Amino acid sequence: MNIALWIVQGLLAVGVLYAGWMKAVQYEKGAAAWGWVKEVPKGFVVSVGVLELLGAAGLILPEATGIAPVLTPIAAISLAAVVLFGALFHIFRSEYREIGINVVFLALAVLVAVGRL
Repeated sequence: MNIALWIVQGLLAVGVLYAGWMKAVQYEKGAAAWGWVKEVPKGFVVSVGVLELLGAAGLILPEATGIAPVLTPIAAISLAAVVLFGALFHIFRSEYREIGINVVFLALAVLVAVGRL
């Protein structure tokens, strides 16, 4: 079970790291890739990206280092909330094609949170 959780954590961390990096560090590439980025304030997009980057680190580092491993499920729960709000954001904007990845990330985050609690 531990190995399966590590695989899920790694997949989720890589996906969220990519999305967070595009939003926080490479804003222009994110704006080119996702149409909604151009329609909301840049500060909001960058803030979400920073939260995703922190969440990705929180999925891996506490458990890997053994320093405060209780932070890993907290990071997973926090990422689940960010992804859930992202899905709701896309639903309200009728961007239904964007919701698929949110659902996948949400399922992975919940799996990590439950598995690590």
